[in-house]
Amino acid sequence: MLGGSFDPVHNGHFFLADLVLATFGYDRIILVPAFQSPFKPGGQPQSASDRLEMLAAAMAGDPHLTCDDCEIRRTGVSYTIDTVHDLVNRYRPEGKLGLIIGDDLAAGFPDWKEAGTLADLTDIIMVHRTGTPEIAFPFPYKHLTHETLDLSSSIVRNRIQNGEQWHYLVPKAVRSIIEDRGLYGSTIFHNQLLTRVENAVRSMLNLNRFLHSRSTALLCYDLCVRFNLNPEAGYLAGIAHDMCKNFSDIELIRCASRDGLGFSKLEQEKPGLLHARVAAILLQEQYNIHDEAILEAVRFHTMGHPGMGALAKVLYSADKIEVSRSGVDPAVRDPTDSTLDSFFLRVLSSSVAYLQSKKVEISPDTLELLEAQYGTQTKN
Repeated sequence: MLGGSFDPVHNGHFFLADLVLATFGYDRIILVPAFQSPFKPGGQPQSASDRLEMLAAAMAGDPHLTCDDCEIRRTGVSYTIDTVHDLVNRYRPEGKLGLIIGDDLAAGFPDWKEAGTLADLTDIIMVHRTGTPEIAFPFPYKHLTHETLDLSSSIVRNRIQNGEQWHYLVPKAVRSIIEDRGLYGSTIFHNQLLTRVENAVRSMLNLNRFLHSRSTALLCYDLCVRFNLNPEAGYLAGIAHDMCKNFSDIELIRCASRDGLGFSKLEQEKPGLLHARVAAILLQEQYNIHDEAILEAVRFHTMGHPGMGALAKVLYSADKIEVSRSGVDPAVRDPTDSTLDSFFLRVLSSSVAYLQSKKVEISPDTLELLEAQYGTQTKN
């Protein structure tokens, strides 16, 4: 038995399990995630279900490992003696159950609930963590003398939160769960998610519309690099912005009603404009994307909106001037020596002028945005 918070499980846990299997000849290691660790009374940063799912995903295909959710089902703080009784009763091991603990817990072990009974029921396996060669411990134990990985869950969490390299500290399946759900403050952007969204968009659009979306995504990426924004966020917003372009008017109205924004007069007359709002809704509901900057960019890429943020300005601009768009003034496309606001204003002004030349009705939001941007430029 190897217990712990597993918040998250990492490669050090599996390296330790492998050492114990090889050194002492066990057939299987049972990893038992705590619902609430008695050593960490402040609570868990991640839910018990997330931690259990990461464990289950990480050990897929390995018959020497299993995870048991008895302490999670029990809820509250579990005592090791109770878990050992439960495991022995259900797993019926040949001989004693091995109990893996770190030597950093050795000093406090006599204070554990029914410590003497626990030592009688199990073979205690002491793992070298503190750097102390000799351990003062009042019960018999087996000492794992091999060097383990100097890695902890707190190190992984801190590296994620600080934007440092962490991907190869955990199994690949765990990495995917962390990134998909944005756990520990991780970025949600990774190749698997971007590929999933892009493949879905490609299946939803005709080829020309898809190529426009990909050109928009690439330009968003490049503009984000230039203006010090997250380029992966720009790519994701760009590739997804037109994903609902082929929805029927009825589908668009039905889906758009879920965001609670109501419908403008122009949207009622031209429901096709709702494809932007519906794309933002699908990103939330189907891909668990809740980054407000991305959702805002997708939601308002067609008509714009007063007060829109930096990423929204990037997507609005990229959509209007990407390389497959014909008739765009090269001067409008060139962001060199421009601030984001001045670049955005050029694109916005050019777009409005084009719509006016075609006698197309312009959204009040677009006109209000243009007026606001001119005011911003004047102040700058």
